Amino acid sequence: MIVRRIVPVKSLVAPSKLPGTDFVINPYIGCPHQCVYCYAEFMKRFTNHTEDWGDFLDIKRAEKPIDIRKLAGKRIVISSVTDPYNAFEKRYQVTRHILEQLQNAHAAITIITKSDLILRDIDLIGRLENAEVAISLNSLDDTFRRRFEPRAPDASRRLSALRRLHEAGIRTILFMSPIFPGITRFADILDASQAFTGEYWFENLNLDNMARNRVARAIGRYYPELVPLYRTLYREGDRTWWKRLARDIETHCRQHGMAFRNLFHN
Repeated sequence: MIVRRIVPVKSLVAPSKLPGTDFVINPYIGCPHQCVYCYAEFMKRFTNHTEDWGDFLDIKRAEKPIDIRKLAGKRIVISSVTDPYNAFEKRYQVTRHILEQLQNAHAAITIITKSDLILRDIDLIGRLENAEVAISLNSLDDTFRRRFEPRAPDASRRLSALRRLHEAGIRTILFMSPIFPGITRFADILDASQAFTGEYWFENLNLDNMARNRVARAIGRYYPELVPLYRTLYREGDRTWWKRLARDIETHCRQHGMAFRNLFHN
């Protein structure tokens, strides 16, 4: 059961520390996808929740409408520490109300999600002046998805959403994040999505966070043969494997004429 509560906030828009981004909009606090590797768990300390991360969701209610005048010419990301299309968006529609307010913002807007629920708002996204959608996906294997992203939509639904967004004329990005060493097969994902993806973003698995022990336990339980590799990468700090992967990704993308961005952590 997901514990939910309505939380009043002064503004839904916050200044961003993300490179190349001016503002972020996070419609919720928490995320019910319950991804084992979630980077946003640090947000729990700003709440009064005792539940585990992934088992609560705060629904934001802003005191005032978004002041779109200050957003003109800026870059906005929806969202950075939650999924704007988590399953409860279907009921609360916070993200949809945000998109309605942004229709005349004259801003560059990037929406990042794992969910095909975004298709509900394809009408609003299509009318935005400068919008793109990044669907996050790191494996086509649904067994992996059930183990590491238990409440997120499966790969087929995400790819279908990406295709429909592309067919609607919306700029599409496949955000391959996080790449799990020995598990994520990047070339297979590229082959499955190339026909309807405008750009690829690649991000490696970062374990300098609260998820480190949780991921280590999951790898040991489900992929024990990979434990030596993960020790080399994350305990010994050897970057050789990541450097080789980055070269392989770059070679593949250039050979196939794919636009891409390497967002690997150093």
